[in-house]
Amino acid sequence: MSESEKTSPPPVQQATFPCRQCGAALHFVPGQGSLECPWCGYESPVEEIQLEIREYDLNEAIQALHKAEKALPDTETLAHCDTCGAEFQLDANVTSGDCPFCGSPVVTAADQYRLFKPRSLLPFKVDRKQAQDAFHKWLGSLWFAPNALVKHVRASEKLTGIYLPYWTFDSQTTTQYSGQRGDIYYVTVTVPVVVNGRRTMQRRREPRIRWTPASGLVRRHFDDILVGATQTLPRTITDNLQPWDLDALVPYQDAYLSGFRSEVYQVKVDEGFDLARRIMDNIIRADVRRDIGGDQQRIHRMHTQHAHSTFKHILLPVWAAAFRYRGKSYRFVINGRTGRVQGERPYSWIKIMLAAVAGMALLAGALYVFSEYSQQGAASVNYHSQDYYRY
Repeated sequence: MSESEKTSPPPVQQATFPCRQCGAALHFVPGQGSLECPWCGYESPVEEIQLEIREYDLNEAIQALHKAEKALPDTETLAHCDTCGAEFQLDANVTSGDCPFCGSPVVTAADQYRLFKPRSLLPFKVDRKQAQDAFHKWLGSLWFAPNALVKHVRASEKLTGIYLPYWTFDSQTTTQYSGQRGDIYYVTVTVPVVVNGRRTMQRRREPRIRWTPASGLVRRHFDDILVGATQTLPRTITDNLQPWDLDALVPYQDAYLSGFRSEVYQVKVDEGFDLARRIMDNIIRADVRRDIGGDQQRIHRMHTQHAHSTFKHILLPVWAAAFRYRGKSYRFVINGRTGRVQGERPYSWIKIMLAAVAGMALLAGALYVFSEYSQQGAASVNYHSQDYYRY
């Protein structure tokens, strides 16, 4: 066996969608629920599957993960294009894409790489043109962006449709807590003040806080806490693409991936649940503060138990691209269902400095007007006081 044969990546199972009229590969059309031939225009609807979108037991999944999780191969996987006959390598973590020789879509089976296969997804609803329009609208709305940015990006960005892996988690939580409740009350104090240059004593009311011990128990059911399972894009970008219409999830079918890239998860289910618990803890902390009541709260201890925890592995559609501006790359993504845009962007420091100077000038003007008003008020009080003593 030659060295090249030893290191050659293994072939993978693939799904094909040939056109019945011309034999070319069909592409999924966003928003239409059908496959279409880019050459002859033939359309074929995606057959609806009547399957329940199930939740799976989290504890069982974690146990299975520790026993049987299969890692991605060290090298790229070898894919075959049925349209032109070419063989090529797919990047690691990628399960679908386009043939680099003829552009035909290739879809491989996701469960060849990971223990958990996506069982549901949201199909693309926003097409490429709509995504481009949404991006340019977002770009034009950016504050403190360089003037040449819009023109530069219009000529350089290229959108790629990608199905990104996500986890959703459900959990019934019970939290015991202890802390303190703070109630504000007021006391009257005498303090020295200067009025018209004269030192005098005045009485005024000042707030105080009375702290009392507090403890209790709060319960909450969490439904579909969403956690991104990709490491290709920053979490700060993908997390801000919400909301997603998860009620519209459909059973997974390879046909929805035809013509788009897709990824397998890189964040495992147990790691995803750790991230989900952080989201839940923030919400539970707010519940505890409400339960303590009062004007202010101190939380000393929280102990949360999770029960009936379940998960789903899903794919969500995004349009993604990057552009370069003055030697730096900026990534952005567009929600493939709503057109919501999130991404990195450059700033014009000249605009920021001008805005800061303008803000300082407005603040100085406001302080000057307030000072003049205060002096006029003091002069008026002093004049009427003299009139009072004159008579």
